[in-house]
Amino acid sequence: MLLCLGLFSQAQSYQKISQGVKTTVQGMDVEVAFYSPSIVRVYKTPEGSSYDKKSLVVMKEPEETFVEFAMNKEYIRLKSDVLQVEVNSSTGGINFYDATGRVLLKDKDYGTQFTPFDDAGTFSYNVRQAFLLDKDEVIYGLGQQQTGKVNQRNQKLFLRNKNMSICIPFIHSVKGYGLYWDNYSPTMFTDNPQEMSFDSEVGDCADYYFIYGSNADGVIAGVRDLTGQAPLYPLWTLGFWQCRERYKSPDELCEVVDEYRDRKVPLDGIIQDWQYWGCDSNWNSMKFQNPRYINKMGDKEYMKYLPNGENPDARYGTPRIKSPQEMIDYIHKRNAHIMISVWASFGPWTEMYHKMDSLNALLHFETWPPKAGVKPYDPFNPVARSIYWNEMKKNIFDLGMDGWWLDSTEPDHLEIQDKDFDTKTYLGSFRRVHNAFPLMSNKGVYEHQRATTSDKRVFLLTRSSFLGQQRYASHSWSGDVVSTWEVMRKQLAAGLNYSLCGIPYWNTDLGGFFAWKYNNDVNNIAYHELHVRWYQWGAFQPIMRSHNSSPVAVEIYQFGDKGDWAYDALEKYTHLRYRLLPYLYLSLIHI
Repeated sequence: MLLCLGLFSQAQSYQKISQGVKTTVQGMDVEVAFYSPSIVRVYKTPEGSSYDKKSLVVMKEPEETFVEFAMNKEYIRLKSDVLQVEVNSSTGGINFYDATGRVLLKDKDYGTQFTPFDDAGTFSYNVRQAFLLDKDEVIYGLGQQQTGKVNQRNQKLFLRNKNMSICIPFIHSVKGYGLYWDNYSPTMFTDNPQEMSFDSEVGDCADYYFIYGSNADGVIAGVRDLTGQAPLYPLWTLGFWQCRERYKSPDELCEVVDEYRDRKVPLDGIIQDWQYWGCDSNWNSMKFQNPRYINKMGDKEYMKYLPNGENPDARYGTPRIKSPQEMIDYIHKRNAHIMISVWASFGPWTEMYHKMDSLNALLHFETWPPKAGVKPYDPFNPVARSIYWNEMKKNIFDLGMDGWWLDSTEPDHLEIQDKDFDTKTYLGSFRRVHNAFPLMSNKGVYEHQRATTSDKRVFLLTRSSFLGQQRYASHSWSGDVVSTWEVMRKQLAAGLNYSLCGIPYWNTDLGGFFAWKYNNDVNNIAYHELHVRWYQWGAFQPIMRSHNSSPVAVEIYQFGDKGDWAYDALEKYTHLRYRLLPYLYLSLIHI
């Protein structure tokens, strides 16, 4: 029940609400509410707005919290056992303090701006919120950026998800707090000596959560409390994974597992990358239609599905593995697991393209691969998410697939034009929800698989991410990075900042994805040095996965045999990874 508490010289009225307060100041309705003793939500809308936001990220409902309330002519004060909040009755500025009165963060006086904006025919706003940090305060977070910077102060970053950049409007301060700006549209983050700000292209409110943890572990615990816990992966996912862009037949894939077993080098996972579906027009059909996978080489009905540029006259001999089911069964008999690439888009030859189109659930802009007519689907549409899973289940999961590689979940966006962001999704313009695309795409697969069976834990590898995605058993990697020492160095900062957003699962393509600098030659000794050092670091990443585009093959035996320094180093650190497994698994239980 709302209680009017009084009027002052500024003619400002205040209403006490459950665990918080509402007021109107500077043309805004402002609501400040405790979600727990250590989490506060600040919600601002233009005065008189009736907008009621439902967050895609925040799962937590306010828990019962004792809040002391006090006020004078200048401030209204709220206090829990661990956190104090002051709202300035004249400026709308908000100050956060710990229980001892130490200043943690200031929401800048007059720092909230709503600028009217036409969002593809819907009246909305550009929304900006500014804060004041201490001069020497260090902040982390903002997802995974390729700047090489660990401290995110004194820079300007455009937060829009793309390959190699995971953009999360969240900061983690060394002062023991986190701040999540709950907006999914492209957002400019700016920090300079005058202020720190989030400036989002579209929104109906300024909405953020202040999380006090007193230290890094406490902040991460608060993020998980707010946005969801990270499920425990199965033990086998923590072993070594081998991948290549790409294995071109079931025999080729199975022979890699055989080679590792013959050499007694540990391996838990093998990954089937793209084009098992065939050509680009048939992109992501979620079916094995490449004739090499269904023993149909020479069959005119299937030859049209050969991937673009492949020689249909190539002689592979009689296949040993004659079907996808045989391939999966063989991998399991060799005591390994298999994961497969599924994309968030469909080619014009696929049934899924036309199903999604009939549902108005295709986003009509160009995505990868170029000039193939491939379109992303709309994961914000719950019916589209169900159709997406049903096709995965029927054609792939029911064969015994162990995990999913959900690629291009930014999604890839070629030749970006402003009008592309006017494209309608189930929740409004693509501009409005862009950065949450991977969150919803992963949500659909996770929730549907969990509803299908509890016999197999979900494991999702995905190229993009957003806050809260940890609750969907989602593991991100740093994208299609280039094989150089400088790029490797940048991945260290990228992974640290991503993890400090509260999402524990992250890795890189060990050795980098594109080895252009080394003439795409796996025999290049300089490349051996880089690959080995990157691989050694990979032994300590949450998931240890080797994957490259060029050179196209980086299995351990591509680096020689026992007695060759590169081979011996790779073998040593693979065994080290397995000696660490008990420690890694216990660590996961407690994160």
